[in-house]
Amino acid sequence: MNSNEVPLMFQAPVTGRGQIQYIQEPEQSERWVDEWVEAAATKAPQFNSHVKTKEYKITWRFVSNSGQDEDIIRPVIAANGFPYYPGASMKGAFLRACTPQQRQRYCGSQTSSNETQPGILRFHGAYPQDHTWCEQPLIDVVHPQENWQLKNSASHAAFLQISLYQPTLVFGISSIVELEASEWETIWQIWDKAIERGIGSRVSAGYGQPISHPETKLITAKLKGQGLASQLIDKSGEFRPNMFKAALRGHTLRLFSGITDENTAEALTKELWGGFAGANGAVVGQLGIAFNPINLELDEFRYNRNVIMPVYDLEAGTLNILCMQDFTDEYKNELKNLARQILKFSLLLGGFGKSWRRIDHRIFFPEYLENGDKPMIGSHWEFLKPSNSYYFPVNKIDHITNIIDSVQRTVNNWLVLKGKRPSNQPSSWRESFHPQKVQVWGRIAEDEDDSQAVIWFHDNYQGTQSIKGSSLTGKMGKIGRIWHRMYPRHMKPSNGEIHRKSREYIELLTIFPDKTDERTQNFLKFLPDSDFSKLWGN
Repeated sequence: MNSNEVPLMFQAPVTGRGQIQYIQEPEQSERWVDEWVEAAATKAPQFNSHVKTKEYKITWRFVSNSGQDEDIIRPVIAANGFPYYPGASMKGAFLRACTPQQRQRYCGSQTSSNETQPGILRFHGAYPQDHTWCEQPLIDVVHPQENWQLKNSASHAAFLQISLYQPTLVFGISSIVELEASEWETIWQIWDKAIERGIGSRVSAGYGQPISHPETKLITAKLKGQGLASQLIDKSGEFRPNMFKAALRGHTLRLFSGITDENTAEALTKELWGGFAGANGAVVGQLGIAFNPINLELDEFRYNRNVIMPVYDLEAGTLNILCMQDFTDEYKNELKNLARQILKFSLLLGGFGKSWRRIDHRIFFPEYLENGDKPMIGSHWEFLKPSNSYYFPVNKIDHITNIIDSVQRTVNNWLVLKGKRPSNQPSSWRESFHPQKVQVWGRIAEDEDDSQAVIWFHDNYQGTQSIKGSSLTGKMGKIGRIWHRMYPRHMKPSNGEIHRKSREYIELLTIFPDKTDERTQNFLKFLPDSDFSKLWGN
């Protein structure tokens, strides 16, 4: 940077200047971050000796919103340039985790209309443990795609925010009176409970989450998966746990829109997962996610010699679906049952992250990739053995019909619980899970080499007939209308536990037909003569 040039963060927030949302070239946003990092102190701020501190590891990214701009989240920056979690935010989170008596003692109370009684604690916020926060990519791409993927809207755009990757944060609390060690233990226990719901922004999507969630977790699942990784603005790959919420929220909307009207489906989904409600501002969801990748590797897939696609291989990870608000035990049990079914449904018919609608070709169609001139396609997800109970047992192929019916009953029960009316009218959305809008076809595959449908995506399925590049399979910039899944087959004997059935898979095609498309209709006429059976839908 020219020594006489004013850093971007200090330039006027107008078009073409300091506001990042107006910057047309990615290099400019990188410049903003580079200037910040270059000027930041290399030594972490230290709390005074009278301040008690405790460290917490954040499992993924952490966002602190300075509120400086409407369309981009920029961090709160403290003295010497270090990112900072404000003490006021910490106090607010702490207060919500207190009992009334604790709230009054530690945080203060309103004694009259114009008088307050201050609490004994002072909250000093948090700093990263050291300077390593700036060694990871800080520019974070957020890409909402629900309208594009699920409904009928073609508009979608990525947004930028600046966040810290897996920082260890040091939190500080002091007291104006001398406290016993036992009371400090109680205070930190309250903060342990408070931080469980996440700190900073976008917590329900996995940001700002600690490793442990003993109080807030509704369900916990052990997972493994592989597929295409997301790309950051510098083209590097990243495994992004917000993809779990995106998938679960999307399937929630698909399922609700299959049994009720679109407005009710939207409202119930926002109530569960949060979202924006126009003039009424943001809705805080009842559910959130936190993910801890235990054994994760990022790599590169190359084709045509110099084209690089980032990929991930997650050998083990822990997904927690969290209860983000205080509810009665009865309500939490209903919420737990619904969340569990949505998670199981998500893994039955698809997966998470980029290219989840297609199977991982490295596993199920390696010959497609062997010449090195084809791009990587698909993903593959499984529950690990400790979470076998999340698999739907499929003793016979037509059990899939009963399984999907059971998921719909659970969703319908939630509708009744909320006092909403069901609707038999199919939604106008492309991927509404209504029997008049979707068909599910399936067969039992012997092993990973026995996927029949994968070839149909790349070659003729019968004679000269093909679905390749059609509106059914989709193409660049256009979402297809078919999902393809190889679901590890599990069985459950009448007196035993759910277990893996050798190397078999349930091969599933989930199709949202365009009734006006001739190639789609020809393919649907072909399927009854194939090894696939129609398992759900009209």
